[in-house]
Amino acid sequence: MTSRERVLAAINHQQPDRVPIDFGATGQTGISVCALYRLREYLGLPKKDLDVFEMVQMLGVVDEDLRKIMKSDVIGMNHPEDSLGVMNTGTKKRFVMPDGTPTLINAGNEFDILPDGGIKMYPQGDRNAPPSIYMPSGGYFFDIIDRAPEYDEDNLTPREDFKNFFSVMSDETARYYEKESKRLSTETDYCVIGNLAGAGFGDPGAIPAPFEKHPQGIRKFDEWCMAQILYPEYVQEVFEMQTEFMLKNLEIYKQAVGDNIQICWVSGTDFGTQNAEFMSTDMFQQLYKPYYKRVCDWIHQNTNWKTFFHTCGCVVKLLDDFVDMGMDIINPVQLSAKGMDARMLKEKYGDKLVFWGGGVDTQDMLPNGTPEEVAAQVTERLDILSKGGGYIFNTIHNIVGDTRAENIWAAFHAVHQYNETHFSR
Repeated sequence: MTSRERVLAAINHQQPDRVPIDFGATGQTGISVCALYRLREYLGLPKKDLDVFEMVQMLGVVDEDLRKIMKSDVIGMNHPEDSLGVMNTGTKKRFVMPDGTPTLINAGNEFDILPDGGIKMYPQGDRNAPPSIYMPSGGYFFDIIDRAPEYDEDNLTPREDFKNFFSVMSDETARYYEKESKRLSTETDYCVIGNLAGAGFGDPGAIPAPFEKHPQGIRKFDEWCMAQILYPEYVQEVFEMQTEFMLKNLEIYKQAVGDNIQICWVSGTDFGTQNAEFMSTDMFQQLYKPYYKRVCDWIHQNTNWKTFFHTCGCVVKLLDDFVDMGMDIINPVQLSAKGMDARMLKEKYGDKLVFWGGGVDTQDMLPNGTPEEVAAQVTERLDILSKGGGYIFNTIHNIVGDTRAENIWAAFHAVHQYNETHFSR
């Protein structure tokens, strides 16, 4: 099989010729630019300043030389602008991480290095706006700064508050997607995942809006959580507005990319903590599910794409609703969270959901284990999750900055060995 055929078989719950691999195709299956730099050095690849494709998490672009070594089957089609709203014009500027890793970011970005070594950046590269993200000294990624002023709970104005949060895709952006999707479809045999997003309802990484110059309304995550109980009409109006824009953008996106992509990345909202769901099933069904269903229904009725959702943590009580609303692929499959047992997930939902991730724990095992322990965990999970298709190997979320290169290689090399042992002919 080609990589594209292999992934298509897996996401259609058929047994592929080997376990497909994703290495760095999305903003939740990627790798810190710092870990990426050390991995390239460990594998003997040329040293270079590394492109960053996701600014808040500081995720590095995986180049073709490394993608081949890792035997990845998936490639992502990213936005033409970064998470601070700065367009990629092809011109880059150098940005050195606190640990010395040299990177390249979009030239329009503006940042300050503070006396204590911390770094702050500005939305859309505008120094007249308050800085929107901050990296502490010695950090590997940015935190989003809460900047919205106090709101009047007796005079809530959701559509006014979020008028600059949503937008209809521009002709320029649509032309970019058309050209880039054709290139990836015809010049590679990778499965192409369109990292569109746009339907991350209540996403704590998006609500504070690091790309907005002056966010308004309820934007702090704790206040947003409380608003779901105190002001549900506000939340619903924001979601209604978001759905309207998402459906418009999906129509434009479909016209631009057609069948050049196989998967559409829909949402990155986390619905689980380490120990439980963020909310009751009743709240999810009332506030979130109807809007997700409208988006998924449009995709399934108008395209051949599979829907990709990222949601961390314990989400066991929401899985039936996820299936019912039209989720095809779930990531990162956080098996370390309470109740997220691999065997239960495969037995009960293996024919309903594609598991994308879950291959090795990035919170503890990958950064702290030995290479042998990492490989053993990978092999154990492949035995459970890969049978009969419906599985794409990846770590549980992004590989963090201080992860040792030998452990990263141990994880992916274990998949290569598993494939040779179980699928060689």
